[in-house]
Amino acid sequence: GIGPVTGDAAIYGTAVQNGAQIAVDEINEAGGINGHQIEYNFQDDQGDPEKAANAYNTLKDWGMQVLMGTVTTGPCVSVADLTAADNMFQITPSASSTDVIKNDNVFQVCFTDPAQGTKSAQYIGENNLAKKVAIIYNSSDIYSSGIEAKFVEEAANQNFEVVAEEAFTADSKTDFSTQLQKAKDAEADLVFLPIYYTEASIILTQADSMGYAPTFFGCDGMDGILDVKNFDTSLAEGLMLLTPFVADADDEKTQSFVTKYKEAYGDTPNQFAADAYDAIYIIKAAAEQAGVTPDMSVADIGSALEAAMTEISVDGLTGDSMTWQATGEVSKAPKAVVIKDGAYSAM
Repeated sequence: GIGPVTGDAAIYGTAVQNGAQIAVDEINEAGGINGHQIEYNFQDDQGDPEKAANAYNTLKDWGMQVLMGTVTTGPCVSVADLTAADNMFQITPSASSTDVIKNDNVFQVCFTDPAQGTKSAQYIGENNLAKKVAIIYNSSDIYSSGIEAKFVEEAANQNFEVVAEEAFTADSKTDFSTQLQKAKDAEADLVFLPIYYTEASIILTQADSMGYAPTFFGCDGMDGILDVKNFDTSLAEGLMLLTPFVADADDEKTQSFVTKYKEAYGDTPNQFAADAYDAIYIIKAAAEQAGVTPDMSVADIGSALEAAMTEISVDGLTGDSMTWQATGEVSKAPKAVVIKDGAYSAM
């Protein structure tokens, strides 16, 4: 596995590392994959494409045969070209850009960016959450801009109006007063934030200071906002986000995972942990479908798993009856949560 366990996106990478570990332990205790144990090694890329490439080479030297990762989109795009050259099977729990799956050997557990944009617009429209919507997005980030473009496209089919599209860049992500003022002046009753939780926490804080209190709606990058240091989490009350996993769901599979995660790591798992847990079980299902054994070459394992992915269906934490197209894109139903009393709650 590869992901950020230090740096700005460490909440994501640490969750992925831990969620996958729980699945690995469960599978090994139950006899492994096709009778063989899993060896699991997770490397830190700090959310940086170059460091991700270095991590990939480190894992290759170690003997990696399958890659679970990377966690964020930029590093995943860089590593995907390396795995394609080796025909190494790669499944990312959370890198959502379509650029990630341009090669035949890469599959996603999460929705693609376009799908998140489309599904968010549909959810807002179908549930009559707003009449006027403003968007604040990061135009320098392919994750954010990819979601934003499809959201606007689908909004034309819905019963609300997009009244403001306000961009920022990586160089201007500490002061959002101009974007918020334009949203407020346009009388937007909902602000769509297809961005990561760090910037979102600043936006919510600055909106509060200027007396602007619309509904805020985000995507999977918003997961983690309740853990931002020095952020007044009461400002996130009522925030909605599209996410495939809710830790307070009452089904047996979710509760078992949450209990194990809390016992092992002293924290409540987020969707990234759940995506990673599912990723390991997806690898298992594909390997069993294909009859993969550890004496096969990396390239042969890759070809076998790629073929098997379009033949399997997996009931996971993040979706029932998940299936995959040859493009690498997952098919599953979206879910939404709202922050209520300082915790994520199913809608």
